[in-house]
This record gives sequence, C-alpha cells and structure tokens, in this order.
Amino acid sequence: MGETVVLLHGFGGTRRAWDGVIERLDAERYLPLAIDLPGHGAQADAPRPITFAGCVEHVLAAAPGRFALCGYSLGARVALHVALTAPERISSLTLIGVNPGIEDDAERAARLQADLALAEELETVPLEVFIERWRAQPLFAADPPIVGELARADQRRNRSDALAAVMRGLSVGAMAVLWERLGELSMPVTVLNGTRDTKFLAIGERIGGLIGAGRVLAADGGHRLPLENPGAVAAALAGRDPEPGG
Repeated sequence: MGETVVLLHGFGGTRRAWDGVIERLDAERYLPLAIDLPGHGAQADAPRPITFAGCVEHVLAAAPGRFALCGYSLGARVALHVALTAPERISSLTLIGVNPGIEDDAERAARLQADLALAEELETVPLEVFIERWRAQPLFAADPPIVGELARADQRRNRSDALAAVMRGLSVGAMAVLWERLGELSMPVTVLNGTRDTKFLAIGERIGGLIGAGRVLAADGGHRLPLENPGAVAAALAGRDPEPGG
C-alpha cells in the first residue's frame, strides 16, 4: 500500500487545486488525500470562528495514522502548525510559498487590519468581484493565462461569507510567529518556491538555514506553483529535484 500524502490548498482554493499534482504522482507509491480546509469548498459551513487550532484538528482527523504532508501558501502555514503540534504523525513535510509569520509587531498589526478590511469586502461585494480584485495583486501579475483561469474556477467553488471567516481567523496577521520554532521540525522538510516568486524565495532560503533535515528547491513558475507547475510539485514530493521547464 502506498504512502498517504495529505495536500492542503491555499486561501480561496479547494482540494481541486491539487488535481494536476495528483495526476502526476505515482499511484503505486502514493495515496493522495487532498482535503478542503475549514471555510473552503465542502467545508464552507465549518464552525466559526475558524482558527489555526481548528484547522489542525480538522487535518489530523481527516488523515489516517502517519502521513506525508504538503501545503501551499495558507495551506503551508496550516501544515506548519500540524507538524509542530503532532510531529509523530508526519513522515515528511513539504512547504510551498510558506510564510512562518510576520515578526515586526507593527507590520503584523497592519496586515491584520488590511485582511479584516478584505473580510468586510467579501461580505459586501459579489464573489466574482472579489476574485478579480484578488488576482490583481502583484504576486500573480506574471501568471500565464491558464493559471488565472484555473485559479478563478477553483475560487468559484467557495462562498463569500465562508472566505470572510477564513480571512479573519487565518490571516498571517493573526498567526503566531513560528520562526523560532522551525528548529523543532525533526521530519524531513522540503521548501519549494517558484523562480518568479522572489519574496518567498528569500523566505525559503532563510527557512533552509533554520531547519536540520531539510532542502530548499526552486521550480519554474510563480506563487501558484501547484497550478502552474504541478509536475515540479509532484517531483518534489517524490524526493526529486524539479526539472527545468518541467
């Protein structure tokens, strides 16, 4: 029987964000389990408030026994919490576009206020309007058109009120800073970022210097790597370096 690989999507996504990665995983070696995080997709009615602790409980309840864990963006931050809470359950950890927390108090407070404003916007404008506003961020500016189409299709599987609850509870501005705890990660850790994702490339290099059994990889693409370059993500999960252009 193959190893279970739990896959956690980013903000505004669903488990379907991993379809391309799952197609490229060796079915004889892996049993992929992509789950909707609280407030997303089929979990839109998850209990409020939505918190990191609640997400950890959700993931550990959904996953059987010991498993490999991979998270992207928001899902990577949740994955970090899971790995630090129940390290005995995690055989390996792969983090894509992860931010372990905003260390500056003022910057963190400003980010929380900005995200609370976005939550209010989600509750007052049509979801389609918010989707277009979200994709206009510089973080996604150089995404190929197909990536934008895939992202929008996945975002439409969500509800505005549920995403507002996610924004309030799981903002990086509301998250405990985890930088000083990275040394506690005893399982093999892979940090993967897209070559265009310069902010997170720098974060990834810093993480690499703080973890023991870890590797830091870059693959062709931007922040939405699971959508843009699922082959590279599948390769990283299999312990291989992503191939250029793959």
